[in-house]
Amino acid sequence: MKIFRVGGSVRDELLGLPVKDRDYVVVGATPEAMTALGFRPVGKDFPVFLHPKTAEEYALARTERKSGRGYKGFVVQADPDVTLDEDLARRDLTINAMALGEDGTLIDPFGGERDLRAGVLRHVSAAFVEDPVRVLRLARFAARFGFHVAEDTYALMRHMVDTGEVDHLVPERVWQEVSRGLMEARPSVMFGVLAECGALPRIAPEWADALDARHALARDTLVAVDRAAEHGASLPVRFAIVAHRLGQQLDALCERLRVPNDCRDLARVCHEGAATVRLAATLTPEEIVSLFQQADAFRRTARFELALEVLAIEDGEPPNVYAPAVHLRRALAATQSVDAAALARIGTPAEIPARIREARVAAVRDALAR
Repeated sequence: MKIFRVGGSVRDELLGLPVKDRDYVVVGATPEAMTALGFRPVGKDFPVFLHPKTAEEYALARTERKSGRGYKGFVVQADPDVTLDEDLARRDLTINAMALGEDGTLIDPFGGERDLRAGVLRHVSAAFVEDPVRVLRLARFAARFGFHVAEDTYALMRHMVDTGEVDHLVPERVWQEVSRGLMEARPSVMFGVLAECGALPRIAPEWADALDARHALARDTLVAVDRAAEHGASLPVRFAIVAHRLGQQLDALCERLRVPNDCRDLARVCHEGAATVRLAATLTPEEIVSLFQQADAFRRTARFELALEVLAIEDGEPPNVYAPAVHLRRALAATQSVDAAALARIGTPAEIPARIREARVAAVRDALAR
C-alpha cells in the first residue's frame, strides 16, 4: 500500500498558495484493508474513506470508463492493480494531475508543473470530453488563476458543445460551478471562456448576449462583476450584477439554473428599482416611500442595502459614499421613527395602510428638509 497526496493541494502548494483541503490516493489497497486500519467508508460511486484521526479523504486508485451521457455516465474500477499514473490520467487538467509521495517527491506524468509556470489550462487526455462538468470547472479555474486555455483544449470544449455533451448538465451542477466561479478573483473570465467555447448559450441562453464581451453593455457588466470581486462582495451581489439587467429573461434564468431565493430576489429588486434609485436626489418624499414599498425595504432592509451596494459597484463608487445610497439611507432611517404598531391601533383596519404611509412620507420630508 502506498499513499500519495493529489490534486488541488499539490497545485496550490506549488503556486505558493494556502493549502486548504488535502486529498489522498491509496495505491495497492482494498476496501477491506482500509476499514481494517480504521478508515471510515463514505463514497457511494467509488471507494472513498475518511482518515480515523484527521477526517481527510483517502480514495482508492481508480479508472473510469464512459458508459453514458453526462457527468454521471461512468463505470468506475477501483482495485489494487490500478497504478498512480492510471489514476492521475483520469483527471481533468494537467495542473490537477500531480501527486506528492510520502517522501515529498513530485509525481508529474502530464507536465502539470510546466503548465503552472506557463499559466496554461490544458487537458490531461482526450477523455476530457467525457465529462461536461469539466467545461465549467476549467472556466472557473481560469477565473481563479487568470490562466489562459490551451487551444487544443478549447477545441475539445467546442467539440463537447457541438456533440451535445454539455446539454446533459443538470441545473444544480451548473449553478454549483457558476456560483463558485462568481466568487473567484475575476468572474468575467469564466463567462469569457464559456462564451468562447460556445457553452454559454447552451447552459444559460439568457446570458448569451448579455455577457458577450463584444457588446458594450456586456463589457460594463463584466467590468462591474470583477469590481464586485475586488470589493469582496457576496454571492447575491455578484449574481445580481450579472443578472438584473436581463429584464423579462431574469426569471427564466433563475428557473433554469434553480438559483437560490436570496440571489434571485436581490436581482429582482435591482431590476425593478435600479433606474429609480439612481434618480434618488430628484424624487419626492412620496416617490421615495413608494420605492421603499416596492422593494419591501421596511421589512427587508438588509436586502435593500445589498441592492444599493450592487448599484454603487456598477457605477464605480464605494457603497458607503454612493450619493443615491446616502440619500436613501437617510430617508429610510427617518421612516423607522414611525411607530406603525401604534398607528395600527387607531381608526378602522381599512385606514391603517394609508395612515402609516402618510406618516412615513412626513418623516422623509422632515429628514430631507434639514
